[in-house]
Amino acid sequence: MPSKPSMKERLAIPRQAMPEQDATDRNRNFQEVNFGFTEQIAMLEAQRCIQCKEPKCVAGCPVMVDIPRFIRFVAEGDFTAAAQSLLGDNALPAVTGRVCPQETQCEIECIRGVRGAPVAIGHLERFVADWARQRGAVPAAVSPAVSGRKVAVVGAGPAGLTAAGELAKSGHDVTIYEALHQPGGVLVYGIPEFRLPKRIVDQEVGRLQQAGVKIECNVVIGRTYTLPELRERFDAVFIANGAGLPVFMQVPGENLKGVYSANEYLTRVNLMAAYEFPQADTPVLLRRRVAVIGGGNVAMDSARTAKRLGADSSMIVYRRTRQEMPARAEEVHHAEQEGIRFELLAAPVEVLGDAQHWVTGLKCVRMHLGEPDASGRRSPTAIPNSEFTLECDLVVVAVGTRANPLLTATCPDLKLNRRGNIEVDTDGMTSLPGVFAGGDIVRGAATVILAMGDGKRTARAIDRYLATKR
Repeated sequence: MPSKPSMKERLAIPRQAMPEQDATDRNRNFQEVNFGFTEQIAMLEAQRCIQCKEPKCVAGCPVMVDIPRFIRFVAEGDFTAAAQSLLGDNALPAVTGRVCPQETQCEIECIRGVRGAPVAIGHLERFVADWARQRGAVPAAVSPAVSGRKVAVVGAGPAGLTAAGELAKSGHDVTIYEALHQPGGVLVYGIPEFRLPKRIVDQEVGRLQQAGVKIECNVVIGRTYTLPELRERFDAVFIANGAGLPVFMQVPGENLKGVYSANEYLTRVNLMAAYEFPQADTPVLLRRRVAVIGGGNVAMDSARTAKRLGADSSMIVYRRTRQEMPARAEEVHHAEQEGIRFELLAAPVEVLGDAQHWVTGLKCVRMHLGEPDASGRRSPTAIPNSEFTLECDLVVVAVGTRANPLLTATCPDLKLNRRGNIEVDTDGMTSLPGVFAGGDIVRGAATVILAMGDGKRTARAIDRYLATKR
């Protein structure tokens, strides 16, 4: 075991950088950008953690991972114990270690960040999960006492997978119903291979299946089965079908050929492997000048994907400034490195096309940031007589998503808010007894880790609910 450094020595250690592909190489391939920490780098970074008596980082984590504990094991070189600790708290650590916005959650609470850089919690989480998986050192699931209760989970995305894993730990018979042909939800259709390899998702899902979770794909709740039918067959239901219905800008020309929603664009490339066409069955339009509308992670993913598909120019068009972008800082930084152009303080007012109805450009207006809106961000307003045109031959709209009414329309007794999201109480229960909901279908489009937090909390509430029915 390595000697324990003094507090002074630990405070002197700088934050360790994540090794990654060179930008000029990676913007032409779909291989993962980040390489991950080596054992030596991980141990050095872990030694930066000062093991606070009241760790605020834990409270900043939506799934309440005992962060200091697993990091302490890494610092000591006991990676097996670190894996046991981490996997006991987090159902999908190899996923969250890659895509969770730690900089605004656990890491922003890190005391080391007060006078320097916070501990790289996400990078250490990824290291531990990958180390355990690559060596077959994932702790075997402990078989709980069988409860005799059956729970249906609608959706095999982050919230559904997390809830299913927690419910299985409690001995319940869990079946997930997934509409797509592959489990993972947004992890497989929305997040590109270069950020989250699909083999990682497959392995994480496989671990849950080994723990007893059953998954049935190609099942659309609202068509294959209705929610009332599930209520008859199961003791409880958890709805976690996300918010995957695309939102468009409602400007002239959005129906032209060469306009994609980000959902369709990324689903074709990620889930259907269109980047390998014609070896894969699904094609995607390849164009020289691509404009992506939006400033979130989905917009970054779309623009970086277009670059990898061979676009000469791939640009982000966003109505606010870089500072207001909701995308992760790392994703924006990587996009800049890869040559993505940023057209800021610009809002599209029309998609332009030719006589054959193909996209030829994007008419925009310049924006000015005024007073903060309801979300706390400064509200953009159009500058009069500031119209200009951006040349492009493909437009990807990444301005958000909303709830798909396919499921809720089959159950009119399910109470919804004005946006079509399901309303729940503090335990995650809907207006229907025994039916719970969480993730994007409740909160609207948000992050993977927030959906997982909903799944974990609601699973505990479902377990308590089932205990009252015995």
